[in-house]
Amino acid sequence: MQYIAVMREYNLFIGGAWTNSSTDETFEDINPATLDKLASFQVANRDDVARAVDAAWAAFKLWSETPAPKRAMVLFRAARLLEERKEELAVLMTQEMGKVLSETRGDVQEAIDITLYAAGEGRRMLGETTTSELKDKFCMTVLQPIGVIGVITPWNFPIAIPAWKLMPALVAGNGIVMKPASDTPLLTLKLVEILMEAGLPPGVINLIFGPGETVGAALVHHPDIRAISFTGSLATGKWIMGECAQDMKRVSLELGGKNPIIIMDDADLDLALEGVVWGAFGTTGQRCTAASRVIVHEAVKDEFTTRLMARTQALRLGNGLDPKTDVGPVINERQLRKIESYIQIGRNEGATLLTGGNVISPGLSGYFIQPTIFTAVESDMRIAQEEIFGPVVSLISISGLDEAIEVANATRYGLSSSIYTRDIASAFRAINEIEAGITYINSSTIGAEVHLSFGGVKGTGNGFREAGTDAIKEFTEVKAVYIDYSGKLQKAQID
Repeated sequence: MQYIAVMREYNLFIGGAWTNSSTDETFEDINPATLDKLASFQVANRDDVARAVDAAWAAFKLWSETPAPKRAMVLFRAARLLEERKEELAVLMTQEMGKVLSETRGDVQEAIDITLYAAGEGRRMLGETTTSELKDKFCMTVLQPIGVIGVITPWNFPIAIPAWKLMPALVAGNGIVMKPASDTPLLTLKLVEILMEAGLPPGVINLIFGPGETVGAALVHHPDIRAISFTGSLATGKWIMGECAQDMKRVSLELGGKNPIIIMDDADLDLALEGVVWGAFGTTGQRCTAASRVIVHEAVKDEFTTRLMARTQALRLGNGLDPKTDVGPVINERQLRKIESYIQIGRNEGATLLTGGNVISPGLSGYFIQPTIFTAVESDMRIAQEEIFGPVVSLISISGLDEAIEVANATRYGLSSSIYTRDIASAFRAINEIEAGITYINSSTIGAEVHLSFGGVKGTGNGFREAGTDAIKEFTEVKAVYIDYSGKLQKAQID
C-alpha cells in the first residue's frame, strides 16, 4: 500500500474542533528524503495555548469522573483502529520522518502495544492497603489524576512516543494539551484523530503546533498546566525543569543518551556485529538509545573493526519506502549540518575516520549522510561525550572489564547500555555497575518492551520512567486515605 499525503493546511485542534490559530503564520511539513511538501500547519501563539488549556480543564471534570475501566474502553477501540491502519500510518511516517518502512511499522506497533497496555491499567490503577497502628482504623492509598498536562514530543518516533505519554495520561483521567515536533506533526494529528474516532470526549486532548521557543514555552509557563511531560534534548529539559520549578509543576523528562556497547574478548562477534549495526545506524542514528560508542576489547578490536567496516559500507541509503533501502535520510538540513560538524570535530580531535562522513544524494534531493565510523577515539573526545543524533559511531579500545565499565560511565548521560560476553559474572557486573536505566546482555541498546519501564539516570532524566507500571505513576497523584470507625478521636503516635 502506497499512501501519499495530500498537501493541505491543518489548523489547531481545540475543544474537539479544528479551529484557526490567532496568527497568520504557517509552517510546512517536508519529506526529508525527497523534499516534497506533505502539509502545512498553522502556528499557535500564547492566546491559542490559553484556549487549549481552558478547553482541557472544561473537559477534565467529566473525563476524570468517568470510571477508569470506561476510559480504558476508548483506548481499546483506539488500539483496534491503529491495528487496522498500521500500514497506512507506517507509509505516511516514512514520508514524514524518513526512516525505513520496517522501522515505521515497528513505531506504529509500539503505539498499539502501549495503548493496549495502558487500557489494561484501567482495571488496575493499583494503590496500596496496609494495616494501621491504631485499632478500628483502615489505611490505603488511591491514585488520582493530576489535572491538565502539557505534553511535548520529539520527531524521531512520531507516533510511539506520543502514545507512550498520551495513553497512560488518558486512562488516568487527565486533560491534555499537546505540542508535537514541527518536523512530524502529521502522525501525531492522525493519532489524535483516531482517539476522537474511538470516543474520546471533546476537549480531553487538544493539539497545538509551532516552535518550541514560543508555543512550547507558552505551554511550560501557563499557570493552569499542572505537569509537563517532555522528551528531547538535555539543554531544553534543563530549561523546562528550571522554569517549572517557579510554579512547582511536576516535570517528567526523557532526554539524551550516549549509549555504550561493550564487546568483550569472549563475545560472539557475529551477534555483536548485528547489534552494533542496528544500534548505530538504525533510524539513521536518530535515537536517544542509539549505540554511538562501541567499547571493544583490544584482543578482538581489529577483527571486529574489519567486519564492521564491511557491513557499514554495504548499507544502502535511499528513500525509506524502497524495500532495498537500509538507511534513510536525517530529519532536516539543520540536523544534517550538525552531524557534518561533529564529523569535522572528530577529525580535529585526532580520531581516525575509517569510513563514511560524506553528505550524499542517492538519486534524491533529501538530507542524506553516509554511516560513519571513527576509531582511535579517546573517551574524553567530544564525539565520545556529546549526543550527535546521527549515524556516527566511535570505537574505543579497552583492555578489560574494569576499564570498559569506567569508559561506559564516563559521560553525563545514562539511558541504555549493552555488553556482549559469554561470561555470566561479567554480565552481572555490567548490570550492577553500569550507570544506566537500561542494560542489555548480548543485545543492542535499543528496543523497549512496553511492560518494562523506560528512562535513564544522570543527564538522561529526572527520575521518572515511561511505560511499564511506572507509566501510570507519571500521570497520577497518590492520596493517602484513613478511615477511622472507632467512634472516637484517635491520635497516631500519641494514643
